[in-house]
Amino acid sequence: MALAKDYNSVMGRSAEIMRESLGLDFNDFESGSVAFDYEGLMKATGYTIDDVDKIQSKTGVGHTQLLELRNITKLARKYAKPGYGARILVKDEAANASGSFKDRRAACAVAHAKKLGYKGVIAATSGNYGAAVASQAAMQGMKCIIVQECYDSHGVGQPEIVEKARKCEALGAEVIQLTVGPELFYEHLSVMEDSGYFNASLYSPFGIAGVETLGYEIAMDCRELYGKDPEMVVCTQAGGGMVTGTARGLIKAGATDTTVVAASIDLTGLHMASDEQFNKKSCTTGHTGFGVPHATNPDTGDVPRSAARPLRYMDRYVTTTQGEVMYMTEMLANLEGLERGPAGNTALAAAFSLAQELPEDAILVVTETEYTGAGKHIQPQLDFARDNGIEIKFGDPSEDVPGKNIVLPANPGLFKVKDMDLNHLRKSLIKRSVPRANGKKLTAEDIEFLVADTRSDEAFVKSVLDELGVEY
Repeated sequence: MALAKDYNSVMGRSAEIMRESLGLDFNDFESGSVAFDYEGLMKATGYTIDDVDKIQSKTGVGHTQLLELRNITKLARKYAKPGYGARILVKDEAANASGSFKDRRAACAVAHAKKLGYKGVIAATSGNYGAAVASQAAMQGMKCIIVQECYDSHGVGQPEIVEKARKCEALGAEVIQLTVGPELFYEHLSVMEDSGYFNASLYSPFGIAGVETLGYEIAMDCRELYGKDPEMVVCTQAGGGMVTGTARGLIKAGATDTTVVAASIDLTGLHMASDEQFNKKSCTTGHTGFGVPHATNPDTGDVPRSAARPLRYMDRYVTTTQGEVMYMTEMLANLEGLERGPAGNTALAAAFSLAQELPEDAILVVTETEYTGAGKHIQPQLDFARDNGIEIKFGDPSEDVPGKNIVLPANPGLFKVKDMDLNHLRKSLIKRSVPRANGKKLTAEDIEFLVADTRSDEAFVKSVLDELGVEY
C-alpha cells in the first residue's frame, strides 16, 4: 500500500525515516527525558580518529597545509599595542577534494553508507557540504541527491547558493532546489523515504567524527612547526559542526589549553525563514541566523539528536560584520595571494581583531579556507546586494545594519569583534531543553547533561531552572 505523502503524514513518520536512513537507532541513547548519552552516540560510529584519518586519506581528504599569513600578521601588528599581534595561520582546507573542510565530514559519512550497503546518499544543505557529499559519492561509486533551499518566491536564487548547486551537479549529483520555508525538511524526508538512500547528515556522529581530524592535525602541525600548541583556534560558527569537531580533535591531541573561539557574521534582524529577507543576506552561511539557533537548540535538524553541540566546546563566541568579511576576502587575495571563499574568511576577519589581543609570540589558527567560484566571489555578492536595495559604502563597520547596508572598513584598524553573552545562550539552551521532560521532574542525570551541554556548572543550571520554575 502506498504511503501518504502529504506534509503531516511524512513529518509524522520522521523518526522512522531517519532511523532507517542512518542505520542507527537514536533510541539506544535516550534516557526518556532531557538527557541522552552523547558520548555513547559518538562512539557508536565504531571509528577511532585513526580509522577516520585512513578513510579520509583514501579520497584525498585531510592533511592540508597550515599556512602562516605573514603579511596579514604584519598588518594586524600595526594596529596592536607594542609587543602584541599573534601569528595568524590558516588551515588551507580548500585543498580538499571538493574545496572545503566539509570533505572531512562527507568522507566518513559516505564511506559508512557504502559499508552498510546503501546505493546512494542524500543531504539537505545549501552550503559546501553538498559539493563534498557529491564528490565523495562519485569517488565511492554511489548515487547522490542534494536538497537545497535556494530561491525566494520570485524564483531568484542567492548567487552563492546557485554556485554551490552548479558544483554539486558538476560532481554528478541530482540537485533538488526549493524555495525558502518549512518544505526543506519535508522534502528531504520524503525523498529519503522514496529513495532508501543513506542520510549523510551534517549533524550525525559520522559527520562530526570527520571534523575531529581537523583539530587533531592543527595541534600536531603547530607542534611540528612551532614546538607548541596554538594559543587560540578560531572557527566559523553556523551549524556547530566545525566548533564541535575541531575542539574534540584538539582534546584528543591533548591540546586542552587552547582557547576555542566561534565566529559568526552578525545578521541580527534578518529572519532566516522569511521569503522577503532571504536575499537580503550578503553571505549564506557562517552567520548568526544559523549560528545562534544551532548553538541554543541543536536538536532541530535532520537527526533526532545532533552530534554538533558547540556550546559544550566554545570558550568565546564573537561576531563580525558583512563588510569586514568582504574586506578580508579581498585582503587575503591581495596580501597573501590566496583567493578563497567567504565562509572561512568569517573566522579570518574575526581573527584579525583577536590577534591584536594576544602577544606576538602567540599562535592563532583559523581552521579553514574554502574554494571560491563564480557566485562566491565578493563582486557578484555585492552586485546582488545592490540589486536588492542594499547600500554599500566604506566607513565604520559598527554602522552595519543587516538587510539595509554593507559597510566596508575605511581602514583595517576598524576591524573589531563583538563578544556574545555566553550565559545568555546557555540560559536559552536550558529553556529550550526543558520541554523534553514533558512536565516531569528533572533528574540528576538531566542536570549533569545540561551542565555538560552548556559548559557551565550545577549551580548555574539550577539557578536557571529556578528562574523557569522547573522542578528537579
